[in-house]
Amino acid sequence: QVQLVESGGGLVQSGGSLRLSCVASGFIFRDFAMRWYRQAPGKERELVASIGAFGSGTRYLDSVKDRFSISRDNNKNTVELQMNSLKPEDTAVYFCNALRVQESYWGQGTQVTVSS
Repeated sequence: QVQLVESGGGLVQSGGSLRLSCVASGFIFRDFAMRWYRQAPGKERELVASIGAFGSGTRYLDSVKDRFSISRDNNKNTVELQMNSLKPEDTAVYFCNALRVQESYWGQGTQVTVSS
């Protein structure tokens, strides 16, 4: 069955870094665009970063540009999000999403907490 498993979240001080990883299985990973979303308490889920099926066409939420970087390895069925210069407002549950036309799969999320 389809699985997206995120890891790498945790507690970090403001200015620190974390690297999130999402391992996919159960579908043809290379055919899907991959995205990272986040959802903070009391807020709507928002798109943080996306990457095209073949690694091209990356996009970022304005507030994370120049701090976050998304990458993928189609041989390992993984997508990663490198997060630098973290701020308290980056605190949220981060979700991995695979998207192709009308197919969309989600991971269970990983908590990122940035202390001030």
